[in-house]
Amino acid sequence: MTTRTFDLPDLGEGLTEAEVVKWLVAVGDTVTLDQPVAEVETAKSLVEVPSPFAGTVSVLHGQEGEVMAVGKPLISVRTETAPATGTPEAGAPAAESVTADADGERYREEERAGSGNVLIGYGTPESTGTGRRRRPRHRPPSRGAQSPAPVASVTPIQAAPARRAPLVTSPLVRQLAREAGLRVADIQGSGPGGLITRRDVRSAIEAAGANTAPAPSAPVAVPSQTDPVTAPAPVAPGAVDTRTGLTESQRVPMGTFRRAVAASLSRSRAEIPEATVWVDVDATELVRLRQSDPEGPGLLAYVARFVLAGLRAYPELNGLVDTEREELVQYDGVNLGLAVQTDRGLVAPAVMGAHRLTTGELDTEIRELTRLAREGRATPVQLTGGTFTLNNYGALRVDGSAAIINHPQVAILGLGRIIDRPWVVDGELTVRSVTQLSFAFDHRVCDGGAAAGFMRVVADAMESPARAIARL
Repeated sequence: MTTRTFDLPDLGEGLTEAEVVKWLVAVGDTVTLDQPVAEVETAKSLVEVPSPFAGTVSVLHGQEGEVMAVGKPLISVRTETAPATGTPEAGAPAAESVTADADGERYREEERAGSGNVLIGYGTPESTGTGRRRRPRHRPPSRGAQSPAPVASVTPIQAAPARRAPLVTSPLVRQLAREAGLRVADIQGSGPGGLITRRDVRSAIEAAGANTAPAPSAPVAVPSQTDPVTAPAPVAPGAVDTRTGLTESQRVPMGTFRRAVAASLSRSRAEIPEATVWVDVDATELVRLRQSDPEGPGLLAYVARFVLAGLRAYPELNGLVDTEREELVQYDGVNLGLAVQTDRGLVAPAVMGAHRLTTGELDTEIRELTRLAREGRATPVQLTGGTFTLNNYGALRVDGSAAIINHPQVAILGLGRIIDRPWVVDGELTVRSVTQLSFAFDHRVCDGGAAAGFMRVVADAMESPARAIARL
């Protein structure tokens, strides 16, 4: 028996730490290759970490709720040393015939490769194989979640394989390739020994003519409301603040999520010269349209449809500012971000390819995405791929907000609550369902005229939805 220790890997984007949200195994449990052993929360998302070793769990090197540094021991597994040469013993799973020394060396090689490289299905092709699949956990899988790749038989190290299996990298990298319709087996790796990195996948996507959106630094996923998350212990109070003369009641360390939010919002305020415009909208006809078909799309789906129309008319608002090349970038499609308030904070996952969806399809995707975000199950791609954000803060029963733009996006539209207000129609005072739109935009990409034009497209459609839908 040999004890092998798996260090916490870099889960992408050069992150330096992660919080152990939940252990999926216990000491004494038997684990298989690529079986998830822990859920960890980074500044970007909630990630299941798979084991690179098969064997028996001997040590869990952290407590739930503990923040661990990348490169520090995560889990130790007792493994049976596999034969160094020859074929697997009769009845032994083919995937476990790789020698323990080879597993350890491959793991260390990938760790040396740096950001974005996490061992999962290492050395196994995406093509069909004869091995086993990962056991499903006792909960419904999230939409867009990564499906485990089949584990194929491994040729002994001394034998020269007819076709070299790809060095598969992190869950984020594998998912990025899958959602772009690419197979990792077809991607040339630039890392050590042909290791496939996130940069390689993006290069392959660009070469294939696919459209990708750069990842903003703000949105992060959160754990499920049912996940047992242990809050950091507050620092003992009692110190007197010299500025106020008051005794501090408590000090609570900022967690991974809150530090990421603080850094992102600070960056947005520091880099983006934003301006805000707003307009009151008579949404009476839109409310009537919604009430006329209780089984049809919700109000937010209609507003999202009108936002897409506005972005089609003013595409400069659906892009970013490339400061290094001094260029204004526009996309030919929209990944519509939706601000979602959760128990752990605000996230902004995106409906990917929203411009291709009907209003009914938008409604379905919005509801599903909101559910996933509140459960902490939105994918990293959804959380980082938005090109424009819609913020329905009316759900919080407020009328307006000067929202902060989700860097590196260049605009965000806010929708306030819809309430009955006195309104003048054809010279007569009446009661109408009124809401307020507030729009923050990056003044580097356009001036107030374009921002006002975009607002009128959305507002006019909300006031006359039947006519707007007919044109769409």
